[in-house]
Amino acid sequence: MIRRGFLQALMLAGIALASPTIAQEVDDNNVLVLEISGEANGIVEILLRPDLAPLHVAQITSLARAGAYNGVAFHRVIDGFMAQTGDVQFGSVANYDGRMAGRGGSALPDIPAEFSDLAFETGVVGMARSNNPDSANSQFFIMFDRAASLDGSYTVFGRVIEGMDVINAIKRGSARANGAVAENPDFINRAWIKGDGPPE
Repeated sequence: MIRRGFLQALMLAGIALASPTIAQEVDDNNVLVLEISGEANGIVEILLRPDLAPLHVAQITSLARAGAYNGVAFHRVIDGFMAQTGDVQFGSVANYDGRMAGRGGSALPDIPAEFSDLAFETGVVGMARSNNPDSANSQFFIMFDRAASLDGSYTVFGRVIEGMDVINAIKRGSARANGAVAENPDFINRAWIKGDGPPE
C-alpha cells in the first residue's frame, strides 16, 4: 500500500514536472491570434517565444499589428508535415495566384537566424526562409507532426496553445506540387496580438 501510494505520488510529480507550462500564466501580449477561414474555420492562439527568438517575435508582432496578415493564404500545406502562410506580398486571397504565393515577404528587412534546440513537433511554429539562414521575413509554418529534419535549421518562434483542431482542418495542397494550393486556399482572415484585443 505504501509503495503503491509512493509510486503514484512520483508519477503525478513527474507529470507536473514534464508539463511546466500548465501551471504558468500566459502573457496575452505574447499571444498571436489567427482567425482562420475557408475549409477550416476558427480561432488559433500561438504562444510567442521572445526568449528564444526575440527578433522574429518582434517582426511577427509588428506585421500582425499592422494588419499585414489579414487575408493572407495558407499557400503550401503538406499533409502530415506543415501548413505555411504569411506571404504578405503575393499571398493575398483577394487576387490569389498559386504560382506566385510563397515567393514574397514584406517591406520589413530579413531577420538573422535565431536557431534553438527546440524540436519541430506538432503545433510548433517556425519561420520559413530560403537557402540563406538569414532570409526569414514574414512567412511562417505550423507543424502537423514531428519533423526532426528541421531541428536546428529553422527558427522556432512559437507554439499553438489553442485551436490545433482548426490547424488540422486547413485545406491541403497538391502532393504532386509539393503542397502548393492552386486555388481557393484557406486563409488568415484577421491576425492580432491577444493583449491588444481583436481589431475593429
